[in-house]
Amino acid sequence: MAGKKNPLRGRGASDNPVNRFEGNYIDYDLDEETGEKPSPKTQYIPDHTQSVITYNKSEDIGFNASINPYRGCEHGCIYCYARPYHEYLGYSAGLDFESKIIVKYDAPKLLKKELSAEKWKPQVIAMSGVTDIYQPVERKLELTRQCLEVMAEFRNPVGLITKNHLITRDIDVLCELNEYNCVSVTISITSLDKDLSGVMEPRTSRPKKRLEAIRRLADAGIPVGVNVAPIIPGLTDHECAEILEQAAAAGAKYAGYTIIRLPYKVKDLFVEWLEQYFPERKKKVLHKLLDMRDGKLNNSEWGKRMKGEGNFAKQISDLFRVQTKKLGLNERQRMLTTEHFVRSSGSQMSLF
Repeated sequence: MAGKKNPLRGRGASDNPVNRFEGNYIDYDLDEETGEKPSPKTQYIPDHTQSVITYNKSEDIGFNASINPYRGCEHGCIYCYARPYHEYLGYSAGLDFESKIIVKYDAPKLLKKELSAEKWKPQVIAMSGVTDIYQPVERKLELTRQCLEVMAEFRNPVGLITKNHLITRDIDVLCELNEYNCVSVTISITSLDKDLSGVMEPRTSRPKKRLEAIRRLADAGIPVGVNVAPIIPGLTDHECAEILEQAAAAGAKYAGYTIIRLPYKVKDLFVEWLEQYFPERKKKVLHKLLDMRDGKLNNSEWGKRMKGEGNFAKQISDLFRVQTKKLGLNERQRMLTTEHFVRSSGSQMSLF
C-alpha cells in the first residue's frame, strides 16, 4: 500500500501526526543503517504545575475530582482517547504521547497540601481517569504509591483504574485504605489474546497478568472489578463474555464496559494501525463503528460517546447485561465513604 508506514516495535503509533493547534509535524530521523524509523527513547519531562487535583464537568463520568502524576502514557495503547490531550502541551498525539511523559514529581506533596486545605470538601478522587497511573516509570518513581499513602493518611476515598499488574505492589496501602471503606479498584481488560494485546497495548501487562492482579486484590479483600474496555467491534467484541467470565472467576465483583472512542487524530492513528496489523478486518471494524456512531468514527456527545447507538450497540449492551447477571456481577453497589476523613496527619476522629 502506497505511503503505508512500518510499525515500530514496542510502540502503538508509528508516526507523529500534525498538532491540530500548532500545525507542527515532529518527525524522527531514520536510522542510517536500516533506513527505518527507530522507536524513540522515552523522555520524562518535569511538570511544574502547582496543583494536582483536577475537576471534570462530564455528565457521563462518575467522578468529579481526579489526580494523576503523569501526562502522556508509555503503555502506547493505539486507541487511547487521551492522546489528543498531548496536543495542548505542544506535542503530537502520536509517538510524542507515548514517548514524552510529563511527570508531576511533586504530586504527593501537592496532594497533601490540597487535602489539608480548609476549602477541600472530602470526596472520592479518581486515579487513572485519563492516562495510567501504573505505567512503566511508576515502578521507579513510586509517585502513585506516595499519593496513595497520602490518601491513607487523610482517609480520603479513592477509586483506581489500571491495566498494569504493578498495582499489586501497593496492596499494603490499599488494604489500609480499605479498612475505612476508602478504596475500590478496576482492572481494564481489552482482550484475552496476548498477541493482539502486544501490538494494540504494547507496554501494558498482558491479559494473564491482569487476571492475576484481580485475583491477588480480591484475595486481599480489596473491592475489585473489571472494565471491558474499550470494546472494538469486529476485533474484540466476541471476547466480552469470556473476559467477564474469567474476571469473575478471579474474584471481580463488578463490571463495566465502553466502546472504543476515536477523537481527533486518534481516528487516523487507529485506521493506520488497522492497515498495518489487520488489513483484512479493517473494513468490517470501520463499518461497525460507523453504524454505532451515526455514520461517523467518533461521536463526542455525552451519554452516547461511551456506549454507541444502533442495533450493534444494543447487542453488546444486552450481552453485557445477561452475562453480568449470570455471573453475579454488579449485584451489590458498595459506596465509598468520606466519614472517616481526617484533615491532617496525627488528627484523631471518631469512627462513628
